[in-house]
Amino acid sequence: MVSRKAAFYSMAVPALLLFFAFHTFPALQGVYYAFTNWDGYSESYDFVGFKNFIGLFQDDNVIHSYAFTFKYAIVVTILINVISLLIALGLNSRIRFRNFFRGVYFLPNVLGVLIVGYIFNYIFSNVIPVWGEKLGSEFLSTNILGNEQWAWIGIVIVAVWQGIAFNTILYLSGLQTIPQDIYEASDLDGAGKWQTFWKITFPMISSFFTINMVLAMKSSLMVFDQIVALTGGGPGRATQSIAFLIYQGGFQGGEFAYQSANAVIYFIVIVVISVIQLKFLQKREMGA
Repeated sequence: MVSRKAAFYSMAVPALLLFFAFHTFPALQGVYYAFTNWDGYSESYDFVGFKNFIGLFQDDNVIHSYAFTFKYAIVVTILINVISLLIALGLNSRIRFRNFFRGVYFLPNVLGVLIVGYIFNYIFSNVIPVWGEKLGSEFLSTNILGNEQWAWIGIVIVAVWQGIAFNTILYLSGLQTIPQDIYEASDLDGAGKWQTFWKITFPMISSFFTINMVLAMKSSLMVFDQIVALTGGGPGRATQSIAFLIYQGGFQGGEFAYQSANAVIYFIVIVVISVIQLKFLQKREMGA
């Protein structure tokens, strides 16, 4: 009979090796190539030290991509958490068919991001303009994804619609951990709905709020699939995210080493932002 320890290693070691082979090793290779001038397909290359990293801070295209990604991530993170919390509060109340509605709201999370993106691409490009013409609306008659000023709003709509599903489930889990006795006591004390939410509900789900904020921000900073399906980084470079720039420049533009350096900076930025979020929000939890 196989011992428990042997069974553990027989399952853990292959998974660890696969993870190292397909995740850790390529990541380490990327860090190595970031200090070279390899274009991605030539047989030879030279070490250039920190030249690629210095060039990133002088590249207007890279700076624009970071600015767009941060703007997008902040807006999406706020909208996802506000809307998902409101939905969770509604689903947690005593409404009819609430289990059915929970399934409906979670459905977007099951669908593939690219599939959702292409569906919304068709809606923005064909369905809404037709409705706009029938309604006599000049704004709705144009494809929002083809407008440099408004294309990012279309991406935000898709990301928020799909992102609120997972966050809503987490908020629902948090709301269900709150004892009903506390709410009954607050009713007896004459507390209003806003006081009950701000003094009881929100402090008791603050840990879930922290998780949702960090996950939503990380996911938004790594936006890629929505860009591919909806705008391809356009019009022009108006919606070019960092991840999309790394992919496009590294695999299609002969900038493999240069974009590898960008990916290293990108990774550091995401880690720093996540750590700052955790520190700040966890400090708020303890003060709640």
